[in-house]
Amino acid sequence: MEWSSCTDEYEKLVFRMSTPRVVIDNAVCSNSTIVKFDSARKHGILLEAVQILSDLNLFIKKAYVSSDGRWFMDVFHVTDQNGNKLTDESVLKYIEQSLSSIHNGKTNHRNGLTALELKGTDRVGLLSEVFAVLAELQCDVVEAKVWTHNGRIASLIYVKDCNTGTSIEDYQKINRLEARLRYVLQGDSNVRSATTSLSDAVIHPERRLHQMMFADRDYQKNPIFKFTSETPLVTVQNWAERGYSVVNVQCKDRAKLLFDVVCNLTDMEYVVFHATINTRIDQAYLEFYIRHKDGTPISSEPERQRVIQCLQAAVERRSCEGVRLELSAEDRQGLLAEVMRTFRENGLNVTRADITTTGDLAANAFYVTDAIGYTADQKIIESVRQKIGLTNLKVKELPFLSHEKADREDQSVGVGGAVLLSLGSLVRRNLYNLGLIKSCS
Repeated sequence: MEWSSCTDEYEKLVFRMSTPRVVIDNAVCSNSTIVKFDSARKHGILLEAVQILSDLNLFIKKAYVSSDGRWFMDVFHVTDQNGNKLTDESVLKYIEQSLSSIHNGKTNHRNGLTALELKGTDRVGLLSEVFAVLAELQCDVVEAKVWTHNGRIASLIYVKDCNTGTSIEDYQKINRLEARLRYVLQGDSNVRSATTSLSDAVIHPERRLHQMMFADRDYQKNPIFKFTSETPLVTVQNWAERGYSVVNVQCKDRAKLLFDVVCNLTDMEYVVFHATINTRIDQAYLEFYIRHKDGTPISSEPERQRVIQCLQAAVERRSCEGVRLELSAEDRQGLLAEVMRTFRENGLNVTRADITTTGDLAANAFYVTDAIGYTADQKIIESVRQKIGLTNLKVKELPFLSHEKADREDQSVGVGGAVLLSLGSLVRRNLYNLGLIKSCS
């Protein structure tokens, strides 16, 4: 009887240690929803948590990450795209359930679809040629993500056979498809850098795009034209006394910023032990205390420079260059090929694309510039809209998160502010005990 009791208690302990604990609080802070996530520490657990929040297009205003022994403690202050607290009960329940089951190892497999990976040298009109090939070979594009950076392009395209409505099973057709796309990607040069392959599609698509760009070493490329906003400021220093490398990133704030940085640190085989994230106005300040998986800090100047370059690239890949155009229309075979051809014929270059299909409706977003990277002429944009359909293709302003309002509300006095201060003090005290800050006041 006593042995059975001990066994039950041990099983309860194992369950508690292996099951993440999630608390979502809308009462503590006046201007954001607080998501607290505690879990046994393992490599990649922070990325999985941030990924769940990022997939909902939430803004992470602040975050505190701290590991104590083998336990991981995260606190996220999140808002929707308009800077408001989360009030939709279905969204709150989804966050809680997803974070609580984070150890279950869910995949992103698209049943009934064939996943294609493409990467190579970017050029004006390239996507027009890619989608024309897919239309000609009777492939219906269901979903796609396209990124460009430093003159390189990476894309994940999910297609189905137009004739069967399912994944492509004909190996001759697959070989023909890969060969045609590879030929298009090669263009007139860089033959060896163009690759086309089938993907098992089990990795998160945006993480896979980061991996493809990283493998292509886009962080080392120097494009002929570069009209991006200011380069992210990244510094890396070693804290010898504690055996950490301290990484600081300062850049313009945007959605999914934390995901992009943590994703690249994780795939570069670094472990984040502690982190603080703050935003003010439109700027984000991220600080990470990292080590290699074997517990050692960054050990050489070339490695330090590589981390700086890779994190700058990680931030820039998703930077919104150009005018955002949103296409909403009834899906049909060849729709994307026609839209992309219209862009090309009017000298528009697509720097990023998010393509989705829900039922019979296509909902696509494109970021376009002129042929050399400048902001596209408004008259050309209107001409393109006229050809595609004014009601179908619209210019969409990016959602603006009111940081100034949020910062003012942070200074408000009241019970909520007092509790928030108490929560922040607890986190700071933990960092102080670990020797990561000089004062817990």
